[in-house]
Amino acid sequence: MGTPVWKAPAELPMGSLGSLELRDDDPGAPPLPRPGEERLGPLAVRGVDPLKDGRGWRITVQPLGPGLAVIRPMDLGDGRRTPELRITVPRTVPFGAPWVAVGGGKEDILPFVPFPWEWATLLLIPLAGAAWALRRQRARGSAKRRRRAARRAFLHHYPPRTSGRLDLDAAHATGREFLASHRGEEALGWGADALRAQGLEVWATWVLSLDAARFARTEPPFPPAADLLHALEGK
Repeated sequence: MGTPVWKAPAELPMGSLGSLELRDDDPGAPPLPRPGEERLGPLAVRGVDPLKDGRGWRITVQPLGPGLAVIRPMDLGDGRRTPELRITVPRTVPFGAPWVAVGGGKEDILPFVPFPWEWATLLLIPLAGAAWALRRQRARGSAKRRRRAARRAFLHHYPPRTSGRLDLDAAHATGREFLASHRGEEALGWGADALRAQGLEVWATWVLSLDAARFARTEPPFPPAADLLHALEGK
């Protein structure tokens, strides 16, 4: 009785279907029994068809893992045994197959996917708008906080409690800061004429009254704080 032999490729790509032939070329030997295994070692059996010459079977298999696939000898049930078969299953597989990265690790071939900078830039537009709105809101809130703080400090020192230099300087400094919080930093240097040009007549009087108080004069008198506030706040 003849000995069955395998006819198989040296390599089978992982996950791809491949064909193995199990045949007995001895014309005097009876036909080979049909193999009934669902797996040949690490290879999954996907189909078994007879060869055209009737001398064996074509077995469709699918490797499900990389490495060396070893098919141990099988007893065919009539006294004949198949020889051991070894097939290499490469670890590298094409991208796009469902078995990509199954055991392949870093050796699997992954595609180059460029980062979509154009779309990412479009997504930044609403974020930039939100950041601008937040910054503007914070700036507005900061300006309001500055005006409130300057107002409190000004009302704390004005009108000056005494004609002493410290009280006059405090009233002048806090008044200038209150002006700047409403009209900008350039208001820190405005004199009486510049204040009149800005429509702040009462603040021009404020400057002149503080200058007069430094020389112990009482004219012009200090304008009421309410008038000074109304000139800037319109309340």
